[in-house]
Amino acid sequence: MQKAAADHIVIVANVDDKSIKLNRQQIRNLFMGGAIPHKLQAIALSPDNESRLLFNTKVIGLTESRIQSFWAQMRFTGRKKEPKEIDSESELLEYLKNHQGALGYCRSGIEIPSELTVLLTIN
Repeated sequence: MQKAAADHIVIVANVDDKSIKLNRQQIRNLFMGGAIPHKLQAIALSPDNESRLLFNTKVIGLTESRIQSFWAQMRFTGRKKEPKEIDSESELLEYLKNHQGALGYCRSGIEIPSELTVLLTIN
């Protein structure tokens, strides 16, 4: 696998509508508790996963500590619920395959199961 390809993030989902396309801002909104035009459930990797660090940098635009602070505030006020977290890409892809409407991310170069749809690749 080339180094450059490993730095790309692939957004994948279990959706019936294969024509759904999301942009970076919609993905960010979904993972930060905002509204998007589709009923999707964000699934994140655990904070110690390197792909999460890459996702935070390329999509969310915040450090892990800023994201944790945001979610602590949201939990305290009861306004929003943070995404479910899963430890590894392989477990994440397995979860997505079994949950309609679930959406997650992984590094490019990881084999995406045929049941899932790639919604966006971020360089």
